[in-house]
Amino acid sequence: MNRRDQDGERMAASLSAKDDELEPELREALGNFRSSVTAWSEAMMGRPREVKAPERANSGWVTKWALGCAVFAGMVSGGVYQNHRQQEIARAEAAAAARTAQQQRELAAQEQSTQSAEDLMAKVDSDISQEVPSALEPLASLMTDDQTKGN
Repeated sequence: MNRRDQDGERMAASLSAKDDELEPELREALGNFRSSVTAWSEAMMGRPREVKAPERANSGWVTKWALGCAVFAGMVSGGVYQNHRQQEIARAEAAAAARTAQQQRELAAQEQSTQSAEDLMAKVDSDISQEVPSALEPLASLMTDDQTKGN
């Protein structure tokens, strides 16, 4: 016995206890209502039921969605990879430019030190190779002027 039948019997028992108190017209209306509800319930329980199969997703739509996601992921990862490669190339070019600049600075410093060394050697050579000592230089300059004028 199911719960609905138990509830109906309880209600019938409570109505029969109160039958003495109820008017005959009301008792007849409630009885008719009870019998119609019982008949309707039995008819609904006895009818064949339709079992609906769950709806399946359209496999074409799912395939298109999955392919679109794969294409999008490929495009994004390709862009990220290309950006990464460009950054690596830029870093390598910057490092090469820095090495070239450092080499140029070293070369310029070496040339400057070579030039200053040559200037120093020229000064030492000119100081050492004087024909006349420093003390006699004024006299020597007079002699060279006289010789050029005399000739």
